[in-house]
Amino acid sequence: MPKPNGKLRQCPRCMDPGMLEPFVEEFVGELVTLGHTRLTVAGYRDAACHFAEWLRRCDISLVNIDDGTIARFAKHQCKCTGARRHHHVSAKYVRRARRFVGFLVGRGAVKSVGPNVPTVVSARVAEFQGWLRHHRGISERTVDRHGRMIMRLLAGLGDNPGTYDAELVRRVVITEAQRSSRPYIKTMTTALRGYLRFLAAHGVCRPWLDRAVPTIPQWRLSALPRYLPSADVERLIASCDLTKPHGIRDKAILLLLARLGLRAGDILGMRLDDIVWEEGTLRVCGKGRREVRLPLPQDAGDALLQYLEQARPFVDDDRIFLRSSAPYRPFAGPCAISDVVRLALKRVGIANPPSRGANLLRHSAATAMLRAGATLDAIGTVLRHRSADTTAHYAKV
Repeated sequence: MPKPNGKLRQCPRCMDPGMLEPFVEEFVGELVTLGHTRLTVAGYRDAACHFAEWLRRCDISLVNIDDGTIARFAKHQCKCTGARRHHHVSAKYVRRARRFVGFLVGRGAVKSVGPNVPTVVSARVAEFQGWLRHHRGISERTVDRHGRMIMRLLAGLGDNPGTYDAELVRRVVITEAQRSSRPYIKTMTTALRGYLRFLAAHGVCRPWLDRAVPTIPQWRLSALPRYLPSADVERLIASCDLTKPHGIRDKAILLLLARLGLRAGDILGMRLDDIVWEEGTLRVCGKGRREVRLPLPQDAGDALLQYLEQARPFVDDDRIFLRSSAPYRPFAGPCAISDVVRLALKRVGIANPPSRGANLLRHSAATAMLRAGATLDAIGTVLRHRSADTTAHYAKV
């Protein structure tokens, strides 16, 4: 939960932000709204005041601020007024100043700075990405990845789809396979098949070229499922510190992963209106944008309710699970959900687990259901498998 903020310490009285003082005060107000502690806000305020005074001393206007300006600020031998005792600017201080500049960019006072360069794709690849979004139902992350892979392949294929033939397609894939890992090249061939189908459907390349893409040998479901025994799963859940907000949150996440076999992306995208408390159900939107309603187990529902009532920050966001420290916002990606599992494994001292991600609990849930007597069809329904062969993988246990 956000810590209460008392009266903020003012900038050193000699540090003069000049014309930027209104922006500094607005910046401070935004930090307070995000839930940062009084000490953190005071540190950001000092850095913003210092950066503003340095701009004034160097006669640098707002329109001339760029990434090079921040680099100059980081290297300057500080002789600015104020209570600072050092003659250098620390990396932490520079990061605070960079965040203030980011705030100015958001307010339109400064043009965009930094090396944030979007992925550049050709017009035809951009059309392919649009087709993936609207007709294939895949995530934005996968759309971006397919676009990058196709742009890499175009160096060998060329920009004119009318010249593509089976020999060229196979040669390009084999060349890439010699310098890439097997899982990576398998994903690349999936993207290439989709791109060739897209081109053929629009009449700009020969039909059936997708069949010329060679198959990369990697036998599906050849290994045993990676899972934890039920006793170890319960130890993970019990290791959460319920005296702290993040412990209450992590217990709810672990229970949902272990009881329903959810994916990390399911947890990441879960929203407040996905829960129907009266019916005891949870709506899950998984791969391919397929929505299903799953029964919410009692212990998972109790943990989720405890998190919502006692530990979830009060912010204007309908995502259920948020960061436990300011700024209170949703997790950055599925890896953050896997980190919850990884830290729990470390707490209970499981030194050599089969894996360390969220899928470990998904596999463990399927294995536990199978050993409890559930049918493969029932397990496939809970895990939302499209193919019965995928569920049959667990029969090996």
